[in-house]
Amino acid sequence: MDKRNSTRFIKIDERSLSGLSADLASNQTSSRDLVAHYQKRIARLDCAGPNLRSVIELNPDAISIAIELDGERQNGRLRGPIHGIPILIKDNIATHDRMETTAGSLALVGCKPHDDAFIVKQLRIAGAVVLGKTNMTEWSNGRSFQSSSGWSGRGGLTRNPYVLDRSASGSSSGSAVAVSANLCAAAIGTETDGSIIGPASVCGIVGLKPTVGLLSRRGIIPLSHSLDTPGPMARSVMDCALLLDALTGLDQWDPAMMSGTSRFSTTYAKSIEQDSLKGARLGVARQFFGSHDAVQKAYQPVLSILRDAGAILIDPVTIPQLETVRMAKRTVLLHEMKAGINNYLNGLGSKCSIHCLADLIAFNARNSAREMAYFGQDIFELSQAKGPLTSPEYLDALEMCRHVARVEGIEKTMHKYKLDAFVAPTSGPAWSIDLLLGDRSNSGSSLLAAAAGTPSITVPAARIQGLPLGLTFFGKRWEESKLMSLAANFERLTSSRKPPQFLSTIYA
Repeated sequence: MDKRNSTRFIKIDERSLSGLSADLASNQTSSRDLVAHYQKRIARLDCAGPNLRSVIELNPDAISIAIELDGERQNGRLRGPIHGIPILIKDNIATHDRMETTAGSLALVGCKPHDDAFIVKQLRIAGAVVLGKTNMTEWSNGRSFQSSSGWSGRGGLTRNPYVLDRSASGSSSGSAVAVSANLCAAAIGTETDGSIIGPASVCGIVGLKPTVGLLSRRGIIPLSHSLDTPGPMARSVMDCALLLDALTGLDQWDPAMMSGTSRFSTTYAKSIEQDSLKGARLGVARQFFGSHDAVQKAYQPVLSILRDAGAILIDPVTIPQLETVRMAKRTVLLHEMKAGINNYLNGLGSKCSIHCLADLIAFNARNSAREMAYFGQDIFELSQAKGPLTSPEYLDALEMCRHVARVEGIEKTMHKYKLDAFVAPTSGPAWSIDLLLGDRSNSGSSLLAAAAGTPSITVPAARIQGLPLGLTFFGKRWEESKLMSLAANFERLTSSRKPPQFLSTIYA
């Protein structure tokens, strides 16, 4: 029997990107068979069985794209390490194909973008197969303070693959769940504040939120141009680095990219250093450890692992004015949301009946039975009431985020203690789903890096009653390589990633 191009003879689940690439190179499988494997697994676990509902739409052209990429490989054309590998992307990232781009909202069904998002173009150039779109907290959790993470009007509720009655967090819920449940090789999420690292943590995977301006946001449905960024989500740090390499590229139409053009690298995977924890000075941000005894206890062995690896822990370090940063970030978000959504919707043209945030609010009111069955649109309404981006309230808050969060918070504290990075729990364990009252999550550690526009990465670190906990490394702008090196060293020491078992509940 010819074993070539047959996934029966290799283990796909939990396989790394480099492992899949090697399998493709040695003819142990094909891109077409990888796509078929993931499609079947999605049908079995996402649409039936545990009913994860992490994938909102499959790409109807995925098989034909895979066949074309297989042909290129056979003819000696290799685009790179993710050539022919199936990747899922979040439903707020535009694709100019037969799929929708809706941010989970029924209002945008049929409103097709005029072009691929820049990072989708980068994926296609790198030879990835865009397998489909992932479900998400509708409008990137920007619609209501009472939202339930992972729910959208179009996609329904995404469930945590470890314990199905627990939240997958958000807003990149589907991307995190699909990666964790081995429904794809890796995925792309987006973050404004915690939307990559939060879901990654509670779903037991790695998530990287890059420096704002490292990756293009063009073609991504916006919440805040000061805070938004896409980022890779995968089962290992190295996979995130390989995906980051593919996504990176200068987009002159994204103003945030122009300030850091000399810092760009396309070799993040090669820049990960071995034994980077040895001698590294890590600030333990106790302000983000929460108050729950079980969570505090779970992270004590984590800190011991860092010490035993040779890291120097400065414990604790105190970051000033966190509440000031929190309120300033909220003001920035409310102002920029209206401006960004108006600009995006207006750019869809006459074929879309939703042209601005006011139209979107009206659509949701008319379709409240489907769109607002569980929570309203209070954030939308607050944003609609805000003034322009020239208002003193907005400009003062923007400066507050940049100065207090970045300069006084991250940069000054790191200089004071001579730190290489901060470490903190990413969040608590996944909380019980409550569509009536909304999220009841433990506070996470995403705020400071979000407001400052600096990078953070979460890696599986511990477990509570089978629920994953992540450890976040965060630091200064453009230091993705350093953070990934530290996280990769920790990952090698712990091997904390365990595949989910799709338990119905943790209760007896």
